[in-house]
Formats: sequence, structure tokens, C-alpha cells
Amino acid sequence: MTAPFRFIRTLETEVSPARWTYAETHAEAIRSAWRRWTADQPAMFNGRVLLLVEGAAEGDLFRGRYIAVDFAEFLHFMRLGQADGSTRNAFALAGLTSADDCLLMGVMAAHTANAGKIYFPGGTPDLSDVVDGRVDLEGSLRRELTEETGLGLDEVTIEAGFWLYEDDKRLAFLKVVRSGLDAEPLRALILDRIGRDEKPELADIHVVRSRADLRPDLMPAFQLAYAEWWLARRGAGRTG
Repeated sequence: MTAPFRFIRTLETEVSPARWTYAETHAEAIRSAWRRWTADQPAMFNGRVLLLVEGAAEGDLFRGRYIAVDFAEFLHFMRLGQADGSTRNAFALAGLTSADDCLLMGVMAAHTANAGKIYFPGGTPDLSDVVDGRVDLEGSLRRELTEETGLGLDEVTIEAGFWLYEDDKRLAFLKVVRSGLDAEPLRALILDRIGRDEKPELADIHVVRSRADLRPDLMPAFQLAYAEWWLARRGAGRTG
């Protein structure tokens, strides 16, 4: 199959102090929606996250500009807002791959905004991912991998570059992260470690060995596309 992926070797992403017009013009609707959503999921926290407002790939280089927004504002735009051609959730994911060439994804816990969804460790960057005025998506990915799975960075091999998926509201930067363990012992290890957390972000680990393991009902479009693309490449003898 042909999937909308391109290889990105270098990221140049900065943070701007600009205000977000969408948040100002939709302020009351955002407050109302947030009240509804937190009534169902009271553990959701309205912290500050980073949203891409401008960006494009030039060959294997991606340049972009982010602004900081409230999570409530971000969630309203992603769930209810109209795509405007430039504002997007641009985030990095750890494409966790076992030694026997399976993909391992997290099943999001019930208290999270994406409860039940299945995708690689990762997430929307926040202010902790800003280093010297730039958004460090590689650092964000490493942090999320460790926080969500309990795996240490010394237990995996992180490949250079990202595979970029684009749609009207998202830029998913997927990086291949390889473990020396086969899928089943790796899954068992992660479940043991997250089981020690008081409130883990993941409820389970889903292993993709073949197309029979794909879950279009629970995998976001970017995750499903990557899994299908990966399986096709593996079948063709190309897995990197």
C-alpha cells in the first residue's frame, strides 16, 4: 500500500509568544465543553501544551512554529474545531518494535483523554519539552516512552530520523525504537513495570504481528496507517 509517510532527518521547531485567536473567539464554547468532558473524566488536567501554528517539510528538513495553549483549548479544537490549513497537533511517537519485528502499542487508560485508544507511546509536547526556545520532539518522545512503559533508554535502540504522517489536524512524527526482546517478553516486562504505578497512563499493551491484530475501531488513522505500512514493508523484506 501507499501511505502518506515521508522521512524527516532534521527538525527545527521554535516557540512563539503569539496569542491564539481561536481560543479567544471560542472561549465560552471551550469552557462549556471542558465542563462536560471533565464531568465524565475528572482526572483530566488543564495544563499548557504546545500546538503547531505554522510548519512545513522541505526535503528531509521540517521547520515549524508552536504556541502554548491550555489543554482545554487544544482539545476543543481537535474534537470540534474546523481545520484551518496550518494549526495542527504536531507530536512524536515511539514506534516500539520487538526483536521478532512486531509492533507494541499502548492501550490508553480509562482516566485519560483518549481512553481505550491504541497507539505508540508519545503525546502532544508541553512546556517541559522546550529547550533553548525550541521544541525538542526527540526529547518529548524519550520522556513519554519512559513514563508510559517504564522502559529505560538504555534498554532500547532509537533510530535516527522520523517518519512523518500528515492529515488536516495532525503531524505525527514516528520514530523507530527497537528492543532486543521478542514481543511477548517485552510486553510482559512493560506490564510488570506499569503495574507498579499508582495511576499508569496505559491499561494494556497491544501487539501487532499481522493484519489480524489491527484495530481500525481503536487505532487513530495515523497509527493504523503506520501499522499497515510497516507490515507491507516487512512483507517486502524492508523493515527500516
